[in-house]
Amino acid sequence: MSGHDELVADLQRMLGTSGVLWQPGDMERYRVDWAGSQGALPLAVARPASVEEVAEVVGYCHRHDIPAVPQGGGSGLVEGALPDSVQPELVISLERLNRIREIDPIGYTISVDAGCILQNVKDAAAAEGCFFPLSLGAQGSCQIGGNVSTNAGGLNVLRYGMMRQQVLGLEVVLADGRIWHGMKALHKNNTGYDLKQLFIGAEGTLGIVTGAVLKLSPAPEVTRSAMLACPGVSAVMRLYTLARRCCCDLLSAFELIPRACIDLALEADANLPDPMDTRHPVYVLLEVSASGPANLDDMLEALFERGLEQGLLLDGVLASSDTQASQLWRIREAMLEGQQRRGDHLRSDISVPISQLSEFHDQAEAMVRKFAPEASVIAYGHVGDGNLHFNVLPPPDLPGDEVAMLLHTLEEQLFDIVDTFDGSISAEHGIGRLKQARFLESLSAPELDIMRGIKRLLDPRGQLGAGRILPRTPL
Repeated sequence: MSGHDELVADLQRMLGTSGVLWQPGDMERYRVDWAGSQGALPLAVARPASVEEVAEVVGYCHRHDIPAVPQGGGSGLVEGALPDSVQPELVISLERLNRIREIDPIGYTISVDAGCILQNVKDAAAAEGCFFPLSLGAQGSCQIGGNVSTNAGGLNVLRYGMMRQQVLGLEVVLADGRIWHGMKALHKNNTGYDLKQLFIGAEGTLGIVTGAVLKLSPAPEVTRSAMLACPGVSAVMRLYTLARRCCCDLLSAFELIPRACIDLALEADANLPDPMDTRHPVYVLLEVSASGPANLDDMLEALFERGLEQGLLLDGVLASSDTQASQLWRIREAMLEGQQRRGDHLRSDISVPISQLSEFHDQAEAMVRKFAPEASVIAYGHVGDGNLHFNVLPPPDLPGDEVAMLLHTLEEQLFDIVDTFDGSISAEHGIGRLKQARFLESLSAPELDIMRGIKRLLDPRGQLGAGRILPRTPL
């Protein structure tokens, strides 16, 4: 029996026949992510159905020196969960760990398996009159374990914070197969080091998250969505400051959407109406919500009046029904689909201090005009938390062999500008493999030593997610 056949047989013994995939055709979908990036065929795909089975598989890998990579819903954008093409890996899929373990509507917590689809968690919370605020375009497919491991952001960070702020407790299988039971539903716990923070945002390189206790909020009883037209990004940022005051603490989302993104959305979904009769340079898509009685319309009316008086607004649409609100937010989804249809393009996920975002945008746009005047800048994002997706579509007539070279140049130039603002090259997508080189360049010696020390302590053989975030060797 070959080594591969022995691995498959041992996995079948641990997980049963349905818990293991090893035929190339069956494993194909585990080597492709949402962005279309491809990894190598894995050694096999292990599909454990309990935390104990995850621990058994990981312990087996530890004893037999088998590299492994945990995988969620396949919606990552930095190739962190794709099987490696340098060293064959076992994919450990969490898709069968999909139970809602417990909901506590009094304590506003929900305990779930890591393989739960985000939308299912949101629906389970809603059924109890609660609200789980993480909102992502991929929420119908992404999994909670992946959300935790990448410290997901999304549309509601402005009000509710990143995934890190939603996690109260974790259950993690360590690299040697031991289980850390940290599923405490405590809003306050100040006993020693906060170990869960090590695994949030670690992209599966320190341990495999198998369960989480998440913080819930009261379900909104009234919500208003509006799309506003502004003369430029500088006006958008001044309007944001005004909105924070006019809408009290009820502003949930504040999205910058340039006209080019509206065009992409209409191109992707022919059923979408143009939100306004006149084309404008940039738009803001915002949402305010309250879990109790609050006059949101008066708040928004005050915002509109003051925005017009100060020259920050050109036009606006306030959704008068749930259907109209859904149409406005559908634009935010469809513009991503439109980008994807355009083929290879620069996709970035940067953050800078909120007060400097407009200046950053102008410098980055000028850089693109210098290197590629015919390229299309698609700069949108969650400007209320300083996160801008500064994307660039290459000129449509550029030969294919020149596209990759141009995109690489633009990314390097963009990251140089990010550095001058003391920003981050990854606000929410993570590092994975795609951003590793630039990430390592940015680290100070103490930062690198600390990160290597943590990796060495928790995964001394470097078998979990090898080559993601940190280089494979040396640790």
